Amino acid sequence: MLKIDLEHKTALVCGASKGIGKACAFALAQAGASVTLLARNAIALEEIIHQLPKSKTQHHQALVADMSDPDDLHRKIEVFVKNHPIHILLNNTGGPSPGPIVTADRNHFENAFRQHLICNHILAINLIPGMKEAEYGRIINIISTSVKQPIENLGVSNTIRAAVANWAKTLSTELAPFQITVNNILPGATQTERLDAIIDKEVLIHQLSHEEVTEKMLATIPMKRFAQPGEIATAVAFLASPLASYITGINLPVDGGRTKSL
Repeated sequence: MLKIDLEHKTALVCGASKGIGKACAFALAQAGASVTLLARNAIALEEIIHQLPKSKTQHHQALVADMSDPDDLHRKIEVFVKNHPIHILLNNTGGPSPGPIVTADRNHFENAFRQHLICNHILAINLIPGMKEAEYGRIINIISTSVKQPIENLGVSNTIRAAVANWAKTLSTELAPFQITVNNILPGATQTERLDAIIDKEVLIHQLSHEEVTEKMLATIPMKRFAQPGEIATAVAFLASPLASYITGINLPVDGGRTKSL
């Protein structure tokens, strides 16, 4: 039986304090990787470190950084990577606030662009030299099915996620000769705090109950349920492993069949 084996590999997981990021940290650690958790909340990260599966070959740690401050992130990752080469980078940042695109102002776009594309790029550029030296690299971006099919009332997110997808596709071509893969995971509606915020926004906009909005969303998903964070994490662990060595430059929906396009 094929096994996802990441023993002796190191991973940097962004947004690791909750939701999909936290689930991915557990999945990668379960597969044998040493995981560095990155988020703003130092206390939450320390708690998670003590919960992660750990063998004699694994060492988990935290890197406290704010993805809304690219300069701070750049300083910290530049110092960190000198002593901690990373094989697997999971770019994962909480999505922009929901709302129509016509109500978004310039700051909404600029802030989202910095948090997502610019910070992803800062991390990748600092980690790529170590991946090249190790002859092993995986860059995985958690973005959204909106890169294939824009989602109603997620105007800023639809825009920025598409930019990240095209950045990743370009990077995948440039890094392929070095056996470094770059792929995007496109989660559908996943049971996280982010989904709760989207539902709450829909409740206000359409003057519906929480249950009515939930039922309306579930009706668009062929599997008739929301994803669990661990289901996204399983796809991440596969793409991070040697089993996915010939897969690069793709957008992989994990959405219960919701996306209509191929």
